[in-house]
Amino acid sequence: MAIKNAYLNSVYEDLAGRYPEQAEFLEAVHEVLETLVPVVEADPRYEQQNIIGRIVEPERTILFRVPWVDDQGKVQVNRGYRVQFNSAIGPYKGGLRFRDNVNLSIIKFLGFEQIFKNSLTTLPMGGGKGGSDFDPKGKSDGEVMRFCQSFMTELVKHIGPDTDVPAGDIGVGGREIGYMYGQYKRLTNTHVGVLTGKGLTFGGSLARTQATGYGLCYFADAYMKANGQSFEGKRVVVSGSGNVATYANEKATQLGGKVVAMSDSNGYIVDENGIDFKIIKEIKEVKRERIKTYLDYVPSAQYVEGCSGIWNVKADIYLPCATQNEIDEASAKAIVANGAIGVFEGANMPCTPQAIEVIKSAGLLYSPGKASNAGGVATSGLEMSQNSERLSWTFDEVDAKLRGIMETIYADCAAAAEKFGKPGDIQVGANIAGFLKVAEAMLAQGVAY
Repeated sequence: MAIKNAYLNSVYEDLAGRYPEQAEFLEAVHEVLETLVPVVEADPRYEQQNIIGRIVEPERTILFRVPWVDDQGKVQVNRGYRVQFNSAIGPYKGGLRFRDNVNLSIIKFLGFEQIFKNSLTTLPMGGGKGGSDFDPKGKSDGEVMRFCQSFMTELVKHIGPDTDVPAGDIGVGGREIGYMYGQYKRLTNTHVGVLTGKGLTFGGSLARTQATGYGLCYFADAYMKANGQSFEGKRVVVSGSGNVATYANEKATQLGGKVVAMSDSNGYIVDENGIDFKIIKEIKEVKRERIKTYLDYVPSAQYVEGCSGIWNVKADIYLPCATQNEIDEASAKAIVANGAIGVFEGANMPCTPQAIEVIKSAGLLYSPGKASNAGGVATSGLEMSQNSERLSWTFDEVDAKLRGIMETIYADCAAAAEKFGKPGDIQVGANIAGFLKVAEAMLAQGVAY
């Protein structure tokens, strides 16, 4: 669909012509650009200086091979990526994703979203993203270590505490961060905050593990309270069972909700008494098993093959925390039919454009991931601050700062939406609020950025 501004549409069409195979990236760009129409029309500088044309192209795209030796002594080769998208407001910041479906389109989509997400945190961080088509699932610790060391042997040339500070993402948890940080130290002979999500014994931050899931719920809570609602007494569905989903479950429960369904890529579980996040942690983080194992702990729960059916489970609040485009138009219609209050994104772009249209048209509350899942990168920024100061804050100190950041993000999104004629539209407000800070920095620094 054409964007209703000649300049913005021409930028998008040019991008689509150059990268026709990058569907995820183009979807992310289109979603942002169509919401920036009133901003561009209100300030001619953005077109005169071609800010949009510059912001949709990464400053640097790095692709490299990653050779490693498996447990059978066979040499394997994967592809590695780091897209350093925009550094106008600070060093590149964004996670590393290890999954077999990772490609340049996905990394660019994530990096583009990261620009605005980081801007919304109010912390001085630019946008970047990286990863590999290596999948840690089913690999031994030794294989994961050898892969991570090989990956870092190339990545080390392109990152640094004041240049680019990666973090974790899907497939990259504390184990992977530890192996990569160990290799970074070996190669540079430095102990600096160049990776976030580190272990607590070597520079990590308390509350970082919980941050994205907690932050999602803090954002949703602020959004709902502004509209006369809350988690109290509400049924909640959380897709996924990884780090974000697990701690979204914990915080939603603490705020008075009851999480009745969670999923993994094989299927989903329903527990009408409320899913115990501690059991999910045991299954996924310790035993590394499928979510179906939950029934061994809670026999009264139900397991259903196929993860897409989770959106048919009746609830008031839906927190998609698994992966991009997991809620399509049909799933969104099921959510609306269930009488939901809102959908708050914990994953990156989990709703298709058609799904978003259904959700918003029905009057449900909706928040995009760049706003509501910004808690992870916000706390990564707090970890960077602690590393720079050689300090370690308490869990409660970090958690309080996180909650304040998420409440501020909601307020900024709501204010931007109001200012540009879209009151209550948090999707539009998030894109505009995130864009304005970066755009002004780019204008101030000249065409170099």
